[in-house]
Amino acid sequence: MSPRYLAACFVAAFLAAAAVHGAAPAAPGGKPAGMHSRFKALQQDFQTGPEVTKACLACHKGAARQIHQTQHWKWEYVNPAGQVLGKRHVVNNFCTSTATNLSGCASCHIGYGMKDASFDFNSEEKVDCLACHDTTGKYTKASGLAGNVFAKDMEVPPGSGKIVKGLDLRRIAQSVGRTSRTSCGSCHFFGGGGDGVKHGDIDSSLDAPDAALDVHMDAKGLNFRCTTCHRTLNHEVPGTRYGPMNVTFGCDTCHSSAPHADKDINRHDKFMACQTCHIPAFARGGIPTKMVWDWSTAGQRGPDGKPMIKRDANGYESYSTIKGSFVFEENVVPAYAWFNGTIRHQTPGERIDPGKGPVAINWFEGSAKDGKSKIWPIKVFRAKQAWDPVNRTLAITHLAGNDDTAYWKNLDWTKAVATGMAAVKQPFSGQVAFVDTVSMWPITHMVAPKAKALGCDDCHAKNGRMKDVPGVDPE
Repeated sequence: MSPRYLAACFVAAFLAAAAVHGAAPAAPGGKPAGMHSRFKALQQDFQTGPEVTKACLACHKGAARQIHQTQHWKWEYVNPAGQVLGKRHVVNNFCTSTATNLSGCASCHIGYGMKDASFDFNSEEKVDCLACHDTTGKYTKASGLAGNVFAKDMEVPPGSGKIVKGLDLRRIAQSVGRTSRTSCGSCHFFGGGGDGVKHGDIDSSLDAPDAALDVHMDAKGLNFRCTTCHRTLNHEVPGTRYGPMNVTFGCDTCHSSAPHADKDINRHDKFMACQTCHIPAFARGGIPTKMVWDWSTAGQRGPDGKPMIKRDANGYESYSTIKGSFVFEENVVPAYAWFNGTIRHQTPGERIDPGKGPVAINWFEGSAKDGKSKIWPIKVFRAKQAWDPVNRTLAITHLAGNDDTAYWKNLDWTKAVATGMAAVKQPFSGQVAFVDTVSMWPITHMVAPKAKALGCDDCHAKNGRMKDVPGVDPE
C-alpha cells in the first residue's frame, strides 16, 4: 500500500474517532478539536511534562514508539555512506555543537530531560507531545532546563534572579490539536540562536504571511501548513539535509514538470530547481538573517566591565560579548550551486586544512556534467570559529551552562574547548586559534508570486545571477 493510501486511512480513522466522541476534528488553522477537555485523563493538574505524556499515551498507545524512530527524537541520521550525522553528531558554525550544550539546545527537542549523553531514548514518558500539538501558543521550553517544563515558577539558572513562569499544563493538554506553522515554527523559526538566524527562508514572518512573502503559506490564501508539503506518516516528518534530498523537493507533486505555457521556460526543469526562479530573495519578511558570525572577537566587555551588546545602523545586533561579531541582512539574493541531492558534513575529529581557504562545514555535491544535478538557490553562511591548530580539528565548545567551564559563564576559550572535546572523545592540545569556515543551506521557502519570479535577464546577462556557476554560459 502506498504512503498516501495509508495516510488517507489514518485521516478517515481520526474522523471516525472524532464522531464517536461527539467532537469535530481540528480546524485548518490548527485550532483545538475541543474533544480533549472531555477526557478524564486530562482533567487533572499536571506538574511536569512527563505526567502529561503519560496521560496522552493512555489513548495514543503507539505514538511514543513511533516518535522513537524519528529524526526529531533521535537527532541522529545514518546516511547511505554510513556517516552518522544529525544534530547530536555534526559540527556547525553557529554554536558549533549540541554535545555539551544540551541544557540549552534541548529546549527544541521533542523530549524532556536531554541534558547529556545519558538521556534515555527508549523512554516513552519522556516524549514531549505538547511541543508539536500545542494550539494555545502558551507552551514554551526555557533554555537551561534540558527541555523540561514545570507547572511552578522557577529561577533559571539558580541564583540568577531570572524567573521562568510555570505553565498551565492542564489547559495546554486539553487544547492540543493538529500541528501548524506556529507549532513547527516555535523551534524551526528560531534555529541558530534567534528569529531567522539560521536558514534565512524560515522565520516568524511565515507564521501568518501574505501572498507576496509566500504564495503557498499565504494566511488568506492557500494557507499551507508545514505538513502540506512535509507529508507526515507515523510521526515521521520527511525532509532532511542529512540524507538524499529530492532537488525539486516535491514541487511536481502538485505542479507538473512542465507547468509553464512557454516551452523554453519548461525546458529549464531539466537543469534548474523550481526554487531558483521562484525565490528571488530570502529574508523578505522584515526579519533579517545572520550571514556572518565572528567568534574570535567575543569576550570584550563594556566600559563598566560588564558584558555588552552593540547594534548597527539598522538596529540589528552587531556584537555580543558572549558570541562575538555578526552581520545581519534582509532581502538577500541567494548564491547558486549545482546540487544532486546529497549534502556532505564535517564531523568532530576530522582533520582540516585552512591553507586551502575557508573550511567547509558542509558542502553540496553536484556538477553540470553528472546528469542528475540542478542549479539550486542557497544561503552561504560564513564564520570564524575556534579550532585546535595542533591537532588540526575544529573545536567543540561548551557554551551554555552555569558551571566554571561554560564559555558564556566565564569567557575562557581553553576551558570551554577542553570540556567540549572531552565530551565527543576527541584529543585537545590545549591551544585555541580561530579559522574561517563556510556552510550552505538550501533555500526552499518564501516562494514569491509568479509575477515576481526571475526574468530571463536576471540570469541571461554578463553579470547575471548565474555568472559564478560552473558550466553555465549566462549569455
